[in-house]
Amino acid sequence: MVVGDASLDIDTLVIGAGPGGYVAAIRAAQLGQKVLIVDKSELGGVCLNRGCIPSKALISAAHAFENAKHADQFGVTAENVKVDFTKTQEFKNGVVKKMTGGVSSLLKGNKVEIFNGECMFINENEARVFNDHESPRYRFKNAIIATGSRPIELKPFPFGGRILSSTEALNLQEVPGSMIVIGGGYIGAELGQMYSKFGTKVTIIEGMDTVLPGFDKDMTTLVAKNMKKTGIEIVTNAKAESAEQTDKDVTVKYSVNGESKEVTADYLLVTVGRRPNTDGELGLDLIGVETDERGFVKVDNQGRTNHKHIFAIGDIVAGLALAHKASYEGKVAAEVIAGMPSVVDYKVMPAVVFTDPECSSVGYTEKEAKEKGYKVKSGKFSYAGNGRAVSLGHPEGFVKLVADEETGLVLGGQIVGLEASNLIAEIGLAIEMGATLEDISLTIHAHPTLGEIVMEASEVVLGHPIHTMVR
Repeated sequence: MVVGDASLDIDTLVIGAGPGGYVAAIRAAQLGQKVLIVDKSELGGVCLNRGCIPSKALISAAHAFENAKHADQFGVTAENVKVDFTKTQEFKNGVVKKMTGGVSSLLKGNKVEIFNGECMFINENEARVFNDHESPRYRFKNAIIATGSRPIELKPFPFGGRILSSTEALNLQEVPGSMIVIGGGYIGAELGQMYSKFGTKVTIIEGMDTVLPGFDKDMTTLVAKNMKKTGIEIVTNAKAESAEQTDKDVTVKYSVNGESKEVTADYLLVTVGRRPNTDGELGLDLIGVETDERGFVKVDNQGRTNHKHIFAIGDIVAGLALAHKASYEGKVAAEVIAGMPSVVDYKVMPAVVFTDPECSSVGYTEKEAKEKGYKVKSGKFSYAGNGRAVSLGHPEGFVKLVADEETGLVLGGQIVGLEASNLIAEIGLAIEMGATLEDISLTIHAHPTLGEIVMEASEVVLGHPIHTMVR
């Protein structure tokens, strides 16, 4: 508790304890800074509490349920397979508690001071933090703003009742009989497919011509095919217009090519993106931190705002809203404050979607590489030619590598299939270290593993594959 209104001195103020903020705070403390981290909600932010971690816990449970129902392909008979969704939610909550508890221990172990409450800038070098019990004022040398984002709420579909954001969708206490999803991006696709595996009749309404817009069409086609296998109805090139809800259901009116249609379900999940948390009482306008027309903070390649000692990272700056992007930017900002020559380089920023099958991408796609002026060569290797994938009962998918034709340098890679989220790391490392296709092909990969698919793909591009025919 501060006596009177005197300011406490710290080196670095971190606002927001999500994967950007808490990583920045820990790295800053490692580099000898006296750090205060402030968050009005839980440690771990949206990612650990209402996003990445709880959604993946539920997705894992959905996979387990589906695998049990289809174990007969392995000669295993399972009868009367059921899901107790209350216990599923208990499992999810246990995962969240363990991960957030780990963050708390790490912050305390690195001697980061934690304040649970709001933060408001008073001027360029001072901020007041407050909750129901106290309101100390801090004088800081540097600040890192990492306040994250929140779901976009559309005027015709206000959250409440049976109209859900991703937060409410992750906390339903029973598996709904039916659900409409507006938005077939990564959140809508993941959660829609997860509930579908549990038995929910899901309808996805997407404005573009495919689910997961932004990924290669040959990847999304495979995801859409699997979605339809579990009974998901995908409506593309559609415009959602209005919703009416009762105490039992919700009806959405939409149009496709000018033709009006409607669908009714138990719940409506709206996942049309997220907006940066730069408004409210934080006081960015008070101290003149520059933002663009969408509310994103303008930063340079070190994360600095127009005030050189104030940094912004994560979902509040331009780019994909990814937890690992926020963590990376947080480390860069902390190191710059400590006098290191760190800069942000997004060349090897992976994107991953935990659909079934998983999708991942890093570096350039073939189209992007050509647009950048490269003379490109590329090739794919199918999961169906991999012994491990077939033995696991998941032969669908492929690894695609994109390389510079003259040098063989790996420029990018895309994976759709089992464990794509893990396999993409090897391709990311290859791009980061300037590896060639030959470097990958000459690296001995253990057999039988899914990792061999990356090696096989490199051999396809080089023109001498072993486990597929050269065309």
